[in-house]
This record gives sequence, structure tokens and C-alpha cells, in this order.
Amino acid sequence: MHKAGFVNIIGNPNVGKSTLMNAFVGEKLSIITSKAQTTRHRILGIVNGADFQVIFSDTPGIIKPAYELQESMMDFVKSAFDDADVLIYMVEIGEKELKDEAFFKKITNSKIPVLLLLNKIDTSNQEQLETQVALWSEKVPNAEIFAISALEGFQVQEVFNRIIELLPESPPFYPKDQLTDKPERFFVNETIREKILLHYKKEIPYAVEIDTEEFFEEDDIIRMRSVIMVERDTQKGIIIGHKGSALKRVGIEARKDLEKFFGKQVHLELYVKVNKNWRSNQQQLKRFGYNQ
Repeated sequence: MHKAGFVNIIGNPNVGKSTLMNAFVGEKLSIITSKAQTTRHRILGIVNGADFQVIFSDTPGIIKPAYELQESMMDFVKSAFDDADVLIYMVEIGEKELKDEAFFKKITNSKIPVLLLLNKIDTSNQEQLETQVALWSEKVPNAEIFAISALEGFQVQEVFNRIIELLPESPPFYPKDQLTDKPERFFVNETIREKILLHYKKEIPYAVEIDTEEFFEEDDIIRMRSVIMVERDTQKGIIIGHKGSALKRVGIEARKDLEKFFGKQVHLELYVKVNKNWRSNQQQLKRFGYNQ
């Protein structure tokens, strides 16, 4: 008997969805920062065993969209309801509601198994934990509740074991040696974008998109050329920094992470270009893979 299915992770921004998926997969597929809206795409992480295949799906945090890019991000969340065999609804200690009532109704009316994961319990005490479990038991009576710490790995294996129990019998959907549905360039783009999220403030990280124009793999080195897109000339100057120092830091840190990810030497060239109002341009969003 072989089991396989889609396990889709949804929740508010910054509750730990990406940390959880990376913990399940054992690889850093989703970027993680303390800023909201870090995840922009729906990213699959595939975990294979002799008699199972779990296809985890990390999705953007649920928000009220303010512009076209955010509309596309919420479309990825909507699609996560369509093909899920198990739905993971992730909340954190102290949280009391989902930011979108329509999505919340979809969860509470779900006909598929729902696992409600109460994350970041390492930041709470027993009294808080009991109060939160009681609150969510009442709000989402159709869910099984697990108190976890994705960062510390607490109860993550127990959740995984329960997922395996809930999966339907099915042949694998992907080859057994496949880790994700995304191409290599996607992870180059995401690694660079993570460094920008970490080192720049205010609107800058949200106005940025990365396009890896060249990716050549040789026996002992991978050569990459990536362009950082911004919306305005002033943002271009901030990204580059004084005498190129800020851009150089992004390049050095991204290269180190990419060398770990690919397991070989990386040569990374970075450039900055202005692409005005790309976040509100349907054609540009399609080009960057946001419009489904």
C-alpha cells in the first residue's frame, strides 16, 4: 500500500508556515525572515518514504490585498483549498483570528481533515497554552489541535506521523527523488530576495523582484547573473548603497547560502534595474510567475 497527497499550510503572516515546511522537508525551500509577506508564491516541498509521498505546500500569509501583486498572492492561498488532502491551519500563541473571514469560513466548513497547529509555544507558559487551546477548540471544532514549536522541532514529528495516517492511498504524484516543483533559478531569486528583506527597511523589500537571467552549471562551479528589479530610481540608489557596499553585502551573503544549497562553488553577478510599478502591472506579474 502506498499513500500520497497534498498537505497545504495556511495562516496569517509570520506564524511560522515556512519554518514548518522547511522542518518537514529538511531543506531550506522557503525563505524565513521576521518581516510579514516574506512568502510570495505557493512553494511545494516533497517528502518521500518507501510507502508514502507527502507534498507540502507553503503559501503566502493571509492579508487584505492592497495592490495587484498581493491579489495574486491571495490567489495562491485560494488554490491551496482546491487540491488539499489535509489542511494545516497554523496560528501562533496570542493570536485570536484569521485576517480574512471568508478564508476562515472555508477552514471551519472544510470536508477534509484540518490540523490546527498552535505554534511558538516555546514563547508561552502553561496557562497561556491552555487558554489558547480552549479558544481554538471552540473556534475550529472540526480541527485536531497540536501545540508545536516549528523552530525548535517540538511535536513536528508527531504532526508528520498524523499526516501519514490521514493521507489517502495513492501512487506518487512526483518522481521519488524530486524535492520541489520549482526550478533552480527560483531558489536563486528567493535567496537574493531574503537578503534584501533582512538588510533593507520600509518599502524597499516589498518593491523588489529578482530575475535570474543566466544560470550556467559547470563541473565545479555555477555561474549566475541576476537582476534586482525596483520600482523607482531612489530605490535603486538605496539597494546599491555608498560605492556599491550594500549591494556587495547582499551578493556575498546570497552566494554563501547558494553554495550550501547547490553543494558547489557559485559565481554570482548582481545588477539593479528600475521596472516602474511592476507590482501593479499584470504583464510583469505574469512574467514573474504570480498570475496563475
